[in-house]
Amino acid sequence: MRENALAGEPYLYLTTRGRRSGQPREIEIWFTDRNGRFYVIAEYPTSHWVQNLQADPHAKVRVAGKKITARAAFVSPQANPELHRAIQEQSRNKYGWGQGLVVELDPEPR
Repeated sequence: MRENALAGEPYLYLTTRGRRSGQPREIEIWFTDRNGRFYVIAEYPTSHWVQNLQADPHAKVRVAGKKITARAAFVSPQANPELHRAIQEQSRNKYGWGQGLVVELDPEPR
């Protein structure tokens, strides 16, 4: 999916598996994209969707009419400061906000 094709999309829909229930849990969330990957930022690292991804990093993403399976990874400001800063800045430019825990959603090959 081309990055500029998503510029007008305000949200993506992220489905995680409930860490206790095992049931799918979907949220609507702001996102940015870069180099074929999606990035979301959690205001609180204790958010249920974050805890669900910590328990099982496999997720589903729905954006711009497309459904994608993805694997989540947490972007550490210590381990990858350049990417962390770039995603925060991209989010600030798009939404006026970019603080929190950065989560990368890497589409899995079909």
